[in-house]
Amino acid sequence: MSCLQGAENFHQCCQVLLKLSDQLRDGWSWEPIQGSEEGYMRKTALKSVFINSQATRNHDGSSSDLESRTSCDTIGDQLEEGATADQADVYVSTDDFGHEYDEDGSRSLLQYEYHIVYSCSYMAPVLYFRASTLEGRSLSLEEVWSFVHPNFRSRLQHSPLTTITQQEHPLLGQPFFMIHPCKTEEFMRPVLQLETEQHRQANYILTWLSVVGPLVGLDVSLKYSTLQSPPTQAEASLQPVSPS
Repeated sequence: MSCLQGAENFHQCCQVLLKLSDQLRDGWSWEPIQGSEEGYMRKTALKSVFINSQATRNHDGSSSDLESRTSCDTIGDQLEEGATADQADVYVSTDDFGHEYDEDGSRSLLQYEYHIVYSCSYMAPVLYFRASTLEGRSLSLEEVWSFVHPNFRSRLQHSPLTTITQQEHPLLGQPFFMIHPCKTEEFMRPVLQLETEQHRQANYILTWLSVVGPLVGLDVSLKYSTLQSPPTQAEASLQPVSPS
């Protein structure tokens, strides 16, 4: 079973990713938990979306009035120079969800906060996230589903309880959305096997994030792969292992 062997291995992979993120100014940071050795990775992004009033279907197939069609645009020119400390860690997403939108649609900004947390139960990283309007209204689970790229949504909705769910954040005790880790080993095994066959040094967290991130609008820049240098002895120890 391909997995991360313990929290220490998780922390090491995160440190490598953080160094690359700093070079790319990609916005990832490490957030320690006060009075504990635990912590998590965090990134905040703004997304410009087009919203219309057409009804859509919830992830359970029921009718809803949620606005669903979105298209993310580059909105860097909307952020002024000299941002405050609170704004400094908000990074603009230029991802394109690929949704179509009608002429009567309106543009809105949403703020997404992504956390990467280690799960001892699954021996795997877990992507937690929450989303809100700039006025502070949190998005519902149905709204989050409506913003999932349509190419992913049709497949994910066949088993919603094992993909995007809402649970309490294990370190913060607050409600967050999450991509359930029960399928992590299943989809990571062939990905890691391919990297091994291609003689590529795999950072488990980076590889995993490039797979699960796009499900919820978090793409991983291809520049990460170009920045990775030949593995050092320390980085070589980050390879996933098969527990006995």
